[in-house]
Amino acid sequence: MAISEEDKTNEEPSEAGAAGEAPEQSAEGAEQAADAQAEGAGAEPAEPAGEAAPSAPAEEAEPVAPKQRRKLARSRSTGPAAPQRSPEERAGERADRRGRKAADRSRWRSRRGDRPGSKAKPPIAGQAPAPKEPSPGTRKQRQGIVVSNKADKTITVRIDLVRSHPVYGKVVHETSTLHAHDERNQAGEGDVVRVVECRPLSRLKRWRLVEVVEKAR
Repeated sequence: MAISEEDKTNEEPSEAGAAGEAPEQSAEGAEQAADAQAEGAGAEPAEPAGEAAPSAPAEEAEPVAPKQRRKLARSRSTGPAAPQRSPEERAGERADRRGRKAADRSRWRSRRGDRPGSKAKPPIAGQAPAPKEPSPGTRKQRQGIVVSNKADKTITVRIDLVRSHPVYGKVVHETSTLHAHDERNQAGEGDVVRVVECRPLSRLKRWRLVEVVEKAR
């Protein structure tokens, strides 16, 4: 029986495909056999070259909470276990520990105050000394320069304070302004005045003029 040329061309690709599938199947069978042999021998299969094994430092870099850290340290301890304590005993030990730390801080601060460089330096010559903290029942007083008297019965006073830093010893300049009540409008711009605190007289005024120390030239 004669076979036409078209039948031959149709059969050629199928034969070629069958011939090409045979090597792939044989390669897969070889890999399966190799894996079975490795498992039988107790060896672990080799990892692919493209996948890198996870590094140990990456796991150690994870943050651990302090409570978990203490728990882990207690679990690793090899000494005898401490006796069980009640919540009251724990609170008492905590109070004693805090008391000892407070006493240590007080002693350290007292020794630190006795050092020669820890005391505040005297005020600079020609500058007004820093105002002292008033005792209970006395009113604060400030001395400053009038920078504005445009408002009626109200002056704006600039307070300049020059002091030495208690720790570093550096000269620190501080400036603040306040509004004072001038009943007779006697203070002019540039005058050195002394003011004293009083009850609130308006939204901004909490001070009143006592005297004009020096008139502006």
